This record gives sequence, structure tokens and C-alpha cells, in this order.
Amino acid sequence: MEIKRIIESGLMETYVMGIATEEEVQQVLLLKKEYPEFKDALENLEMDMEVLAQGMAIMPPPGTLEKIETEINEIQRRSQVVQKIVVPNTGSENGRSDKEEKYIEVEAESNQMRVNKAWKWIFIAVFILGKVFLAGAIYFYLENRQAREEVKELKLELKQKIK
Repeated sequence: MEIKRIIESGLMETYVMGIATEEEVQQVLLLKKEYPEFKDALENLEMDMEVLAQGMAIMPPPGTLEKIETEINEIQRRSQVVQKIVVPNTGSENGRSDKEEKYIEVEAESNQMRVNKAWKWIFIAVFILGKVFLAGAIYFYLENRQAREEVKELKLELKQKIK
């Protein structure tokens, strides 16, 4: 009965998702060795998670693998050329050899940001609403200023009538 409680505790789920602590991982590995029904339940859960992940997978656009391979080959070619050109460093002033830093250049196809069409319309709507609110704020600011001036004038008139 104890093993069924452990199976239902959620320990296997955290282990399969990779969010278990080191202690929980050790506990799962120990239970897997000791209890065949725990091992079977764990394998079933792993298979279910795999089927779920495959069902939710999104295929990359066509040509992505070729682009990746081309970039990797280009990077390898560049590093081979750099290795042939680089002269070994004899050391720095303090006697240690300096490590040469290598950077990979990242080149984008364009310098423009791509936005999903639905977001494009949302951005346009937000921009227009911003302009409408700005115009409204300016209008009410001017109205408020005019109302204050009228209040000052009325106060002056009242003071003059009272005197």
C-alpha cells in the first residue's frame, strides 16, 4: 500500500519533468530498483509524456536543417582558417599565456523585426489609441485651464460687487 501512495504523490512526475531535487532523484532510483510496480508505473509515465510531447511538437520551417548545417560548416571553416593564421603566443608580461577569445559573428537576414500579423494590428490599435488619449488629455488640460481662468474672473466680480 505504501508504494501506491508514493506513486500517487507526484514524485514520478517531478522526476520525469526534470524538476526533482537530487534527494528526490536518488529516492526514485532506489524505488525503481526495489519495486517492479514502481518501475512499470515510471516507464508508463515516461511513455505518456513522450507521446504528449510528440503530439505537441511543432515542425520547423523547411530548409532549417540545411541552414544550420551551412552555418556550422562555415564556423568550422572559419576556425580552421583562424587556427592556421594565429601565431602561438609566447606569454604576457607576467609570464602567463593569454587566452585568445573567439567570437562567433551572428548575421541576420535582415535588420527588421518580424511581427506576427495579429500583433501588427494590435500595435497599430495601441498606437492610434495612444494618439486619441493624447488628444483627449490636451483637450481636457486646455478646458481645465480655461475653467480656472473663468473661476478667477468670477471671484473678482464677486469681490467687486461685495465692496
